[in-house]
Amino acid sequence: MVEPTDYKQILDGLVTAVIMLDSNLQLSYLNSAAEVLLCVSGDQVIGHFIGDCLEEQDGDSSQLSHALENQSPYTKRHTKWRLHNNDEITVDYSVDPHPDGNALLIEVQPLDRLIRISKDEAMISAQETSRSLIRSMAHEIKNPLGGIRGAAQLLGREFGDNDLSEYTRIIIEETDRLRDLVDRMLGPRVQAERKAVNIHDVLEHVFSVIDVEACHQVTITRDYDPSIPDVQGDRDQLIQALLNISRNALQALLENAIEQPTIAVQTRVQRRFTIGRHHHPLVARIRISDNGPGIPPALIDNIFFPMITGRAEGTGLGLAITQNLISQHGGLVECQSTPGNTQFTLYLPLDEHYE
Repeated sequence: MVEPTDYKQILDGLVTAVIMLDSNLQLSYLNSAAEVLLCVSGDQVIGHFIGDCLEEQDGDSSQLSHALENQSPYTKRHTKWRLHNNDEITVDYSVDPHPDGNALLIEVQPLDRLIRISKDEAMISAQETSRSLIRSMAHEIKNPLGGIRGAAQLLGREFGDNDLSEYTRIIIEETDRLRDLVDRMLGPRVQAERKAVNIHDVLEHVFSVIDVEACHQVTITRDYDPSIPDVQGDRDQLIQALLNISRNALQALLENAIEQPTIAVQTRVQRRFTIGRHHHPLVARIRISDNGPGIPPALIDNIFFPMITGRAEGTGLGLAITQNLISQHGGLVECQSTPGNTQFTLYLPLDEHYE
């Protein structure tokens, strides 16, 4: 038999957020999940109007009042809430009036994490399909390139040093360039050699290179979490992945003559994070941001695919290679960009149970 005093403990153990409002639409109870979702302390907000904690972007409190007065429950899907700290969340929620007409029970299911997981799974699947296609195309391309190069070398020997040898030299150089391009699209030829790697040592190496390449014209700020344990990974591949992102940031800042150009790096431990279909109790979160012009909205969803670039001189391979290298470490790269703030966030598992 469950005693009434146990109900609070039961509600606090739920993943679903539970909110109780009184007849004045003031908060009378929040379970632990609701406190986490709304980023508030229950002790501090009890007795406050619900509108002080959150604002529904496509509605107002009149719908809650109507439900209370008319004893009419309702449910809303994929609703945007703006919290007191200006964060936005997406939720499904149901409102049920209490039979005595003096309270409302609101059950809230946050959707942002589910939406992100679904989006990440789709992105990972699309990238795996793209890599498989590239591998197949690469083999089909490299075979005739080898034949073309060999034929050009034979012709060059026949022509000797006359003017026609210049044409064969161009053919050889261009086939070599195409072969190198295909090799870059395929990514590293060896699997990651996993050892304990201090991610901050990797970052310091990357930003020492960036600082020299920028001729000390770009401010680099660091916000490190020293509690992050070593990552099991290939140091050289992690350097390459982070260097590709940092160089993109540097080029965006210098090419657009940004005033007070800044690259900021932040590291944190994140708990209970899902990458694809694998749940990790702990991951290292590495965020590299810049105050450049941002990535065009038309490109943002495709920037991790090969040959996609917003720069006239870009190859469109740097970010594709980065995503491939981080994927080999069981991780993920995400991007958010607005003018003046572009963020690349890398997630690397801190457990050894990835393939």
